[in-house]
Amino acid sequence: MVGVAADPSQADQLSSDKNPMIKYMLKTRENHAKEQDEDYSHVFRRKTRFEMFRLSAIAMAIEFAYAAETSFVSPILLSIGVDHKVMTMAWGLSPLIGFFVSPLLGSISDRCKLRWGRRRPIISILSFGIFCGLILVPYGKDLGVLLGDVGYNYTEVAVTNITNFVSEGSVAALVAASAEATGPSASDYKYAVILTILGMVMLDFDADTCQTPARTYLLDMCVPEEQPKAMTMFALFAGFGGTIGYAIGGVDWEMTHIGSFLGGNIPTVFGLVTIIFVICYIITVTTFREIPLPLMEQDELLRPMTDAAIKKELKKNNNAVYYIQETTQLELKMIVDDAKRAEALQGSYQNGYSPALEKNTRDLEGQSVAEAPVSLSAYLKSIFVMPYSMRMLALTNLLCWMGHVTYCLYFTDFVGEAVFNGDPTAPPTSEAYLRYEAGVRFGCWGMSIYAFSCSIYSLSVTKLMKWFGTKAVYISGMIYYAIGMLILGLWPTKWGVLVFSTAAGILYGTIFTVPFILVARYHAKNCFRVRNGETLPLKQARGLGTDVAIISSVVFIAQLIVSVSVGPLVSWMGTTCAVLYASTVMAFLASIAAMFVLYV
Repeated sequence: MVGVAADPSQADQLSSDKNPMIKYMLKTRENHAKEQDEDYSHVFRRKTRFEMFRLSAIAMAIEFAYAAETSFVSPILLSIGVDHKVMTMAWGLSPLIGFFVSPLLGSISDRCKLRWGRRRPIISILSFGIFCGLILVPYGKDLGVLLGDVGYNYTEVAVTNITNFVSEGSVAALVAASAEATGPSASDYKYAVILTILGMVMLDFDADTCQTPARTYLLDMCVPEEQPKAMTMFALFAGFGGTIGYAIGGVDWEMTHIGSFLGGNIPTVFGLVTIIFVICYIITVTTFREIPLPLMEQDELLRPMTDAAIKKELKKNNNAVYYIQETTQLELKMIVDDAKRAEALQGSYQNGYSPALEKNTRDLEGQSVAEAPVSLSAYLKSIFVMPYSMRMLALTNLLCWMGHVTYCLYFTDFVGEAVFNGDPTAPPTSEAYLRYEAGVRFGCWGMSIYAFSCSIYSLSVTKLMKWFGTKAVYISGMIYYAIGMLILGLWPTKWGVLVFSTAAGILYGTIFTVPFILVARYHAKNCFRVRNGETLPLKQARGLGTDVAIISSVVFIAQLIVSVSVGPLVSWMGTTCAVLYASTVMAFLASIAAMFVLYV
């Protein structure tokens, strides 16, 4: 079982606790994996809560990095003279690169033959990029000065010019002082601009992309029936990381000893986030060793359980009893003879490995499920030539992300202008600007609530899927978000900011789990399409890592479209409420697209 089935009886059939054949096959593989040069038995057993925490710790680390990025990157760029147009273009670099590179990295992770495994090398490379971004963003200005930047000291220059005006009565000195008040120029920070934008791109791209191999590594290490729980744990820790991350950014660290020691508010926040990220990365990558791909290709019992392997085992009705003492001969005979039970078993196997389709799937006796090597060109083709089910799921996820990214990037600005009636272009000491700053801080509390509600919702999403079905849960999350954003846009109030931020958390929890559970189900059942109620296998090599990467990479397209279109939309409508109206439209369109998604 990959996802929690809507029918509880079916879920019981596909559980190793309820189904003796699955229990037998897992136990056989666990014992065999334990006898290898390295112990890989953990791949075929259930995981404890602590082990689930260790596997999901990287999700919390990534969200810490996100919180620091979204809170401080824009102010840092503005402080070194980067204007808004250039800054918007810089934000578009990461999604542009990620859309093409992320699926490629996913396919590479499916084919990686390193002894260390397939997913962890990719996680390590991307984590190193995040680490570099966390260093370059806060310290790019200081590094630029070391490389030869002229630098800029607003206080010193302004005071000097004003002193000259007072002492000499020079109009030119006053004009110079006024000119300095307009702020620094990017020409004063040439190296700082380059290093900071480079750090921003590395941080944004690697954090987005790292989620794909992290999710796939988690799925690889879990038996099928635990995968919904694993996705829930992943979303839970992601939401927890966002909640604490925004809280860290809201503290005035300059008033503390640690802030004084590290050199200010921004270096302190990024320093703490960097330490937390490194610790969580080490916790995750040292949790379990992966079975190397060459070893899986050589040994059938080290491969994930496929439907072909289950059918093959069903024809062996003579030795299962020796492995499972709890199973009686009568139970085994019922499993072998009952065709419907066999069909139920068809979807129960682990993911993360893509066996080639046999030329004759009916002849399973005496056949090995050895995988024929798949060329890189075939994998690249699978990225762009997708089955209808994957296209609809990708479209739905794209629309969801467009609605959600609009909220994330512009919500605090909406609160500052529409809710608190502030003006970001007003003089810094004016009442309008102070109201805007208060609104931005209040909006951060709303985003903290959004992250917290994502964690809480993720605890119940699999139970809701079991009670009401995957389709109902998927669509209802989008509709609730759309209604919440519409009400908040029409009546922008403080209470609305706090209440309807939960809608964003529910949508994030939904798109963080459901699409990936569906992808895992497609691979678990080798079912990418259904005709007349019958499952039709896909005659195309597709890897789980590739498809998870494709579904993840739509966030890059969403961010690129939003960054280009929302600014002109706000200018056209003359209000930042346009941000929430856009989110509403995208969420409603996503709910319509979700009706055509394949739910297996």
